[in-house]
Amino acid sequence: MPDRIDINSDMGESFGVYKLGRDAEVMDYISSANIACGWHAGDPMVMEQTVRMAKEKGVGVGAHPGYPDLMGFGRRRLDLSVGEIENYMLYQMGALYAFARAWGLPLQHIKAHGALSNVAFVDLEVSKALARAALRFSKDILFVALAGTVMVRAAREVGVRYVEEVYADRVYNPDGTLQSRKIAGSVIHDPEKAARQALIIVKEGYVIAHDGTKLPVKAESLCVHGDTPTATTILQKIREEFKKAAIAVKPMGQ
Repeated sequence: MPDRIDINSDMGESFGVYKLGRDAEVMDYISSANIACGWHAGDPMVMEQTVRMAKEKGVGVGAHPGYPDLMGFGRRRLDLSVGEIENYMLYQMGALYAFARAWGLPLQHIKAHGALSNVAFVDLEVSKALARAALRFSKDILFVALAGTVMVRAAREVGVRYVEEVYADRVYNPDGTLQSRKIAGSVIHDPEKAARQALIIVKEGYVIAHDGTKLPVKAESLCVHGDTPTATTILQKIREEFKKAAIAVKPMGQ
């Protein structure tokens, strides 16, 4: 059983006067923040505030790039070439890096958002485009790959450093991908259930899919969505269970 794990959450997804998520509350319980880069959500003011808050809380900062689709919140698939995807990722990473550097922080990781990540789970060439963007940006950056999917293979083939991620608050398909949000119950809101899934993932090395299939997973980073209404309670419960199990929470890569 691992004695440490990273907990990441999507942050900085407000835009202008529109507020989304519970960033200030959630930041107290995570170790890595995936910060929106202005294309699916976020704006320069939000990026500045979120990076500053992460520094104050000792939380690792990573880019959370997605499709250029503010109205759809990056959850609609766009018809883009792998070259376009690679350059779109570099562009968004560069935007967030400006704020990270201004606050004296490294850009720790990159994690794709929404529909883009859903495509990357099953499309090797898209995953490789994301991995190439990460490696072109820095040989030290970590590429966040959904455990057990082609994203891991892409990271290995491209040669980028990577961590395998598992979700505490999402329901899984038998093939190791995430059940669509369009299906009721795909996001776990019950803190007890999410904490139980998180503990099994980290201690036992598997997650149970919606049909009962037991999927082996290597968990190096655990995701909890910050925009879930019960996110703070879920994170509190997970941290309580991890403390009982002597599992430390540290930023990915440490």
